[in-house]
Amino acid sequence: MSEKPPTPRESSGDDALPDEIWEQFVRDNERDIRSSAPKEPSARARMVTDRLRKEQEAAESAARARGGRRGPAEPEGWRTGPAWQERNGRAGRRRRTWGVLGILVAAAVLLVALNPSRALSLLTGDDASESTATAPLPAETAIPTAAPPSFDPERPTLKEPFRGSPAMQYADGAAGIEAPDATAIGGLSKERVATALAATRTFLIESNLSPTTLRGERPEAALGLIDPLEQDVVDRFTTALAKPDKEHDPLTLFSRFDPRKVVPVGNVVKTRGMMTLAERPGGGATVHADYTFVYPLVKAAPGSTEVARTIVRRTLDVAVLNPKVNRATDGKLWITAYDVQIGNTVCDAHDGYLHPEFADETPTGPRPSGSASDPYDRSRPLSANGQDCGLLSRT
Repeated sequence: MSEKPPTPRESSGDDALPDEIWEQFVRDNERDIRSSAPKEPSARARMVTDRLRKEQEAAESAARARGGRRGPAEPEGWRTGPAWQERNGRAGRRRRTWGVLGILVAAAVLLVALNPSRALSLLTGDDASESTATAPLPAETAIPTAAPPSFDPERPTLKEPFRGSPAMQYADGAAGIEAPDATAIGGLSKERVATALAATRTFLIESNLSPTTLRGERPEAALGLIDPLEQDVVDRFTTALAKPDKEHDPLTLFSRFDPRKVVPVGNVVKTRGMMTLAERPGGGATVHADYTFVYPLVKAAPGSTEVARTIVRRTLDVAVLNPKVNRATDGKLWITAYDVQIGNTVCDAHDGYLHPEFADETPTGPRPSGSASDPYDRSRPLSANGQDCGLLSRT
């Protein structure tokens, strides 16, 4: 039977240490021994260690393949992992977006400051230059100081017959014929002057805008406004309308086209000009009218699409007479002067009609000559704008 080895206390035979102290020493010694003994890692710890080792080996292998060197792989930290990088990338994209927006805002502010009309056109989707070219002009109140500006030489179309010409900004028809305010003048009452102004306006409309007059019919309404006491004028135009020739030309007072050859494009004639009132020497007043009419036309042949424009500028002087001094018919016009300048009509045609020339036609008869004149130039006196058969700078 084996025996248990004696403890140090038993072998020493020393009873100097009390039993409780010795027992405490034994317990502390055993605890220290257990804590210092190696422990086997848990299964989870072994898995984590194995994963880290494999990642390190893979990183070192990739570095060797690139020919470089790198240290041991580190686990992703909160500042280096994908989540942080994603947040940082989004922040960078936001900064770039705001930077671009800032540049665009600055450019917009600069555009508004330098060219507000262009900025407005960009916002509305309208082209500024086109809007400027088609915006209606205010009523003419004085003789222009220069010819209207040039526009892009775009060809007119059936849909836009005034395209590419200053007439795009002219008034439509009778809206462009405005009479000045009536006032008592030259011994005449305000009412008599108002009647003369209204009759002059009506005469211009019936002579140059009435559909029946334009298609070559006898302008009865206009003729009926001429004072019958002015017999020479009545007789002259009665003959001119019945048997037109070079000496008796109804075009000096009326705009007429041969409906067998041309027809109007649409129902709008563009009008630009003004009417003034002045006192006559010896009493009474003079109504002076100066207007430009622009007619778009197409050949009467079926399927015709080419648009030609004829431009007619007229001046007309009407005397408003004092019935106490002169014989005159109330409500009628006493015509004292008239003149006309026609742009784009065949030379030496005296049949009582305007004949616009088209680009697809072979020219016949005398050709225009001399220096070119602008039929839209209202700054020059009528007599200074050249002859009917002169060269034109534009139509």
